[in-house]
Amino acid sequence: MRELPEDDAWTPDRLRAIGERVRAARLRQDLTQDQVWQAARIDRRTVQNVEAGREMKVSTLLRIAWVLELSPADLMN
Repeated sequence: MRELPEDDAWTPDRLRAIGERVRAARLRQDLTQDQVWQAARIDRRTVQNVEAGREMKVSTLLRIAWVLELSPADLMN
């Protein structure tokens, strides 16, 4: 079993990587942020925050993954 580091300094890098995957998938599909937030029925700012690698809820990632026709694992790995 792997233990967590003493601090959370590693989490921003992981969040940014998820945001980059979301943005890349959206752009590959030639979708705008507006199209994604409207289809996912989430707030515009939420999509912006996800792509910027800020804190994100699992439920938000599930909605975005659904709209982008990806598995949530595709966004996380």
